[in-house]
This record gives sequence, structure tokens and C-alpha cells, in this order.
Amino acid sequence: MARLGQLKVSMTIAILLVTIIFSAFLLGLLILFRLPLIISIPFTLFAVMIYILLQYLIGPAMVRWSTRLRYLKPGEHPWLETTVKDLAEKGGISPPKLAIVPDQTPNAFVFGRTARGATLAVHEGLLKQLNQAEIRGVIGHELGHIKHKDFVVMTVLSALPLIAYLIAQLTFRAALYTDGGGKKEEGARIAFKVLLAVAAAISFIVYIATLLCVMRLSRLREHFSDAYSAYVTREPSQLQSALTKITYGLSLSPRPPHGARTLYIGDPALAKQECQGILQRKEKYDLDKDGVLDERELELAMEREAKSRWTTINTWFATHPATYQRILLLREIEKEMASGQYSSERTYVHI
Repeated sequence: MARLGQLKVSMTIAILLVTIIFSAFLLGLLILFRLPLIISIPFTLFAVMIYILLQYLIGPAMVRWSTRLRYLKPGEHPWLETTVKDLAEKGGISPPKLAIVPDQTPNAFVFGRTARGATLAVHEGLLKQLNQAEIRGVIGHELGHIKHKDFVVMTVLSALPLIAYLIAQLTFRAALYTDGGGKKEEGARIAFKVLLAVAAAISFIVYIATLLCVMRLSRLREHFSDAYSAYVTREPSQLQSALTKITYGLSLSPRPPHGARTLYIGDPALAKQECQGILQRKEKYDLDKDGVLDERELELAMEREAKSRWTTINTWFATHPATYQRILLLREIEKEMASGQYSSERTYVHI
């Protein structure tokens, strides 16, 4: 049975594992380029610490700038303010600051340096496309991230794989385009190109390893926040409906996924992937043959698609669990609530 402690242990392990892998990677690169250990080790430790500090300090500002969000003034959106305050009080957490993102896709996210200073940002598209009960389920989910403080960890961890990937790209291109020199310099040039190619290969392997660690933690925290929403709202069915609408709405977006998509309740890239196969087999899933997939038909389609082996492998690199996996968890909680046996001690037992 899962407990909140499992999430904390997973976050700790992910932080240690990614930091160790990334530190060993930087140290290996420095040694590969024949820098003395007495310089390489202190430099590696200093570089990792500075990076983590900078990401912690500037991460929230980068999110604000890239999403173009606008903070709500007191009394500007009474229902949203009251709902957030009510659910925050039930969960025993400080109400976050509220912001609106001028984006017509249905999504929401939280970010910040601390739980007390967190911001809950809601897309305009979410407020337009979902009803109030569904929005309440989404708010409960986002407050779960604040309750668990996992958004702080993801803000720091999510960029480490990206750095390894950028280093891989830079070293590979340097190896590819390094040229010039006479015959006497030919041997040294070839050796340097090989060195750069080895560095690029190592960087890419580190990118994959760290990405898998970060993505696993990202998927796990989504399940915990889904379960928390079911507990705090007492209406898991509303989050089920919201997730279906969010997935479908995000799949229609022509815009590329945002770089900080691990923070969102729904990942546009995963939504497109989930819906692409369904739309290709639309006739199979259109049970009433009316030419439109309604919410129930879409859920059944996602259930069948989620069982495929290819889908399972793809989710290893996904920021979020497959939508239907999330719906199944919420249905299990809903059944237990209906039986009258559900309590706060059992919030996370179905994960």
C-alpha cells in the first residue's frame, strides 16, 4: 500500500540518483579532456551546486515570463478565489496566489520556491471548457502538488537532462565540423574528433538515464495528486471527466508543448500521442456511429489504447501517466468512497 512517505522516498532517491549521475558525468568529461583531478572534482561539485541554486532562484521567474501569466487582483474572480481557499483550508495548506494564463488550451499548474509562496496558474481555456465541478477537481489536484511540495523538486530536476542533451548536441556538432590543419596536424585532429564523439555518446547516455529517473518521478507525483484531489473534493468522478476533456482539448492544440510541461496537469505532447491512435481508428471506437466520439466513447478508446505494449514503452519517457491509468485510479477510489470505508488514512493506498 502506498503512503505519502513513498513519494518522499522516491523524490529523495531521484534527487540523489540524478545528482550523482550528473556529477559523475561532468567529472568524466573533465577527466576525458585530461584536466587534473585536483581541479576536476572541486569544479564539478561547484558547478552542480551553482546550477541547482540558479535553477531554484530563477526557475519561477522563467515560468512567469514564458507563460505570460497575470496575477488576479482580490475580488476579480470570486468563485475561483473561494474554491481555492475552501479546498486549501480542508487540506491544511496556505492558499496559493492565483494567476490566469492567456492560453485557450485547458490546463493548469503550480510553481514557486516554497509551498507558502506557491502560485496556482489556470489557463483561460480551462475556465471556458470545463464546468465548475470539474475545475474544482483540477484545483484539488494542483493543491496536492503544493501539499506534497513536489513542484519544487521538479523545477530543479527537470532541466538536468536538458543540459546533458545540449552538451551531447554541441560536442557531436563540434566533432562533425572540426576540420582544417596540415598533414602534421592530421593525427591530432582525428584524435580530438574521436574525443568529442566519445563525449557526445556519454552525454546522450546520461541524458537518457537522467530523463528516465525524472520522468518516473513526474508520473508518480501525478498519481499522488490525483488521489489527493479525490480525497479533498470527495468527488473523484469530476476529476475523471476533467482529465478526459483536458486530454482531448490539448490534443487539438496546434502549438508546440511548453518547455515546463512537467508542471502541468496535462501534457500536450502525451495528449496528442494518446488521441492520434484513437482518431486513426475512430470508426472502431464510435459505438453509436454518429461520427463523433463522446466522453464515454473516448474513455473506452483510451482504455483499449492504454493496454498496448507500444503505449506502455512510450510512457517510460512521458511526464504524465496515460489518461486512462489516472482514470482507473480515480474509479478505484470512487468505489471505496461509495462503500463507506474510505478515510484520510487511505488517501494513497490505491497508487
